[in-house]
Amino acid sequence: MQSKVNHPCPSCGAVHSLTMFSLVEEIPYFGEHTQVTLSCDECGWRQTDFIPAQERQPCAMSLNMKDSSTLEARVVRSSSGTVRIPELGLEAAPGNHSTGYVSNIEGVFQRFIDIIEMLLRQAERDISTDDPDRDSAQSSQPQLQELLGILRAARSGDLAHPLTVELLDPHGHSAILHEEVYSRPLTDDELDTLEVGPTALILNPDD
Repeated sequence: MQSKVNHPCPSCGAVHSLTMFSLVEEIPYFGEHTQVTLSCDECGWRQTDFIPAQERQPCAMSLNMKDSSTLEARVVRSSSGTVRIPELGLEAAPGNHSTGYVSNIEGVFQRFIDIIEMLLRQAERDISTDDPDRDSAQSSQPQLQELLGILRAARSGDLAHPLTVELLDPHGHSAILHEEVYSRPLTDDELDTLEVGPTALILNPDD
């Protein structure tokens, strides 16, 4: 379903430029959900989120990467989901412009790889231009290179380093879809400290 939204774009402020697309589908292990995407015709801003048909409780899910077959485990990450790889100290928390996505574990690894590669490029620029943060950038390179090597190997199915993928969602809209996933309620401390992503827009589609 497609409809116009009576709300200014949160990015550029243009009025009458937002379009909402919604799609209802069934995902195994997750159930029926609605994928909602807002997009701006003026600036290209885009935000996607997932809303389960049934109300879900705040939850944390984790999957131990035992072999290469777990790389295909499906991941539904809503705009309120935090992704962690605790063995590597990596976390991707939702920000004000967070958007949801459907991927698999391999795709989650690739997203972390993209971020680390970006940080390495920034470090190289800082070092080459005598940036005030040159020493810090130089000292961070070995650790970033090590993380990159582990993640690239894991993405290719080499799980010599035991890894766990965790997905925590205060709204309960995210999920790791695999028969061996471990699910538990979020603790009070986690609920107090976890980011919840962007504030939902008040949507008023035109008739």
